[in-house]
Amino acid sequence: MKSLKFKRFDPLLIGITLLAAFLNMYGIWKDQYANAYYTAAVTSMLQSFHNFFFASFDPGGFVTVDKPPVAFWIQTLFASVFGVHGWSVILPQALAGVGSVLLIYVLVKPSFGKTAARIAALVAACTPIAAAVSRTNNVDSLLVFTLLAATWMLFRAVKTKKWIWSIAAFAMIGVGFNIKMLQAYMVLPAFYLFYLLAFKVNWKRKFAILAASTAALLIVSLSWPLIVDSISAANRPYIGSSQTNSVLELAFGYNGISRLTGQGGPGGGSRGGASDGQDDGGQMPDGRQWQQPSSGQQQDGSAQMTDGAAPTPGTDDNNTSRQMRDGGPPDGGGMGNGGNGMFNTGTAGPLRLFQSQLSGQISWLLPFALLGAVGLLMGISRKQQLTDKQKESLFWLAWLLPIMGFFSVAGFFHQYYLIMLAPPIAALTGAGWVELYSFSRNHAGWIQWLLPVGILGSTAFEIYILLPYKTQIGLGLPIAVGVIGVVVSLILSTLIVTRPSNGKLRIMINKTAAVVGLLALLAAPLFWAATPIIYGGNSMLPAAGPTSSRNGMGGMPGQGQEKDQTQDQTPDKIQEQTQGKALTQPAGQSSGNVNTNLLAYLTANNTGEKYLFATTNASTAEAYIINTGKAVMAMGGFSGSDPILTVDKLKQMVANKEVKYFLTSSGGQGGGSSDVQAWIIQNAKVVPQTEWQSSTENQNSQGAMGRNGSQTLYEINP
Repeated sequence: MKSLKFKRFDPLLIGITLLAAFLNMYGIWKDQYANAYYTAAVTSMLQSFHNFFFASFDPGGFVTVDKPPVAFWIQTLFASVFGVHGWSVILPQALAGVGSVLLIYVLVKPSFGKTAARIAALVAACTPIAAAVSRTNNVDSLLVFTLLAATWMLFRAVKTKKWIWSIAAFAMIGVGFNIKMLQAYMVLPAFYLFYLLAFKVNWKRKFAILAASTAALLIVSLSWPLIVDSISAANRPYIGSSQTNSVLELAFGYNGISRLTGQGGPGGGSRGGASDGQDDGGQMPDGRQWQQPSSGQQQDGSAQMTDGAAPTPGTDDNNTSRQMRDGGPPDGGGMGNGGNGMFNTGTAGPLRLFQSQLSGQISWLLPFALLGAVGLLMGISRKQQLTDKQKESLFWLAWLLPIMGFFSVAGFFHQYYLIMLAPPIAALTGAGWVELYSFSRNHAGWIQWLLPVGILGSTAFEIYILLPYKTQIGLGLPIAVGVIGVVVSLILSTLIVTRPSNGKLRIMINKTAAVVGLLALLAAPLFWAATPIIYGGNSMLPAAGPTSSRNGMGGMPGQGQEKDQTQDQTPDKIQEQTQGKALTQPAGQSSGNVNTNLLAYLTANNTGEKYLFATTNASTAEAYIINTGKAVMAMGGFSGSDPILTVDKLKQMVANKEVKYFLTSSGGQGGGSSDVQAWIIQNAKVVPQTEWQSSTENQNSQGAMGRNGSQTLYEINP
């Protein structure tokens, strides 16, 4: 009995799982804040059920984050156990990444066998963008795990013919909708196709169950949005990044159709981008300049930032800055149609996923996966019913192709969204490799050439991906991959042509060559997946590659794993400083993006106001919320462009003694309304900088967290 139980454990799967755990988790404890926008929300959600339910960005319940709450509910539960740390809010996504690898194995094994399942799991573990995003508190890793859990339920519904599993599968996609809205629906073509092909009941019952499943999908999807939208705006936070204070508008607008259209069409000239589609840089909401990296120097999704002139307050059209909450720049020219795109996503078109900007993130084995799908579907015939292998192959292909099509033409997305392609690529590579190997081993006509051709073609494609990085990584890796790939292809081709008489020797050589070829093709993506560990990660804009952090936003203090030595202090240390204890850092230095002089002044002069201070956007507020747990108002939401406040509403808040201090920045937006900013300036007194800044900062004309430009502190008393 013990031996039988032991055999149920696959030792290679254990090794693959440990590899995935290492790639997803090692070093996450170095990340101070992770994506501070979301970590601030977790800090706020811990303080009340009201904040928890709505996913409020701030402890005062003023505005929500720009995503549904399910992923942040999970992060909040982890933070309630381990405390609010970068690693504690990252951990759920890291575990979900490992769980996805295991689910790929479980899904592939029944129909395609243990070897195919092992290869699929290994490919999933070595997918660079999957490892990169799983090391952050961005929600995409949890979304993919949820969709794979839904896939397991769907497969179980087919095997057991039980309708409850079908309903559960579609309901789970509804849970995914409440993680990242319409992105979860990208798998629906595969689910509907597979259900219709594989669920073996009479057609009347089949459509009845499908209707019930679709109803479950919609009920679960819309439950939270409809509840929130039905609550009076006075009794809940404003829905961040929406323009009408509606979750449904957020879902189908900014987080929906606008992802395809690019927030206003190609070129985006009206928002500061080059009208010809060439990306020459653009303004970020904090006043810095976004510069597109040159080819081969930065193809990891990061971008360089330099100090630049601040945009004029009030000129934002409610789109430019809103796109930054995912870590990206505004959507200027080229995002959809030209240049490298403002998000380094290449030029829209049928070969976009094979361009250097995106290929290193996800596409290493995409050509082989497509070729493997051809091999898996070779035997389809009108006269014969589809086999389980063919049905599941069609499922993974129906997952892969529509999403490939979307990312080929979409105007607004970030590189880490490509994790949606990881499951079908892994499954089709694992199943396809085994199928093509069987063709090669059994001398099955012309199709026996598919394996050597697939290895040779994939080798050439990987060299194409690697060569632009020769300055960073040298030529050793591309040469090794090229030599091994060519040699393996020649060996397999020679076996096909010569057909050695010694059958056992031929099989041994064939198998050895196929395994070596697979490992050679996995070497480069494995290295890419490890680059966030080697070079440092980027929690705002996760991406893999040899320059994934240092040349881009990963180097921003408080956002990635790289941080300045003056920002090493903990939230406890900051609280000690605000309670009158001696400062342990040079006067005026920021602590984790918190200006301790400003914080001490605001704390000492707070007379019971609900908000410690108000500021134009979330990037100024987030570090104060994380470090102090106090309410800080982001008047215009994430970027300052949300139309939350009116002058009358602000007057009432001041009269009610909810807020009296306002921190504005020359590099920020106008709190959602230029009228609001004008009223503050007209009715407030300026707090002298000498009272809340050091002399050094005054000389530099930089306020608290100087990354938002020169700042002014106003005080308004009722």
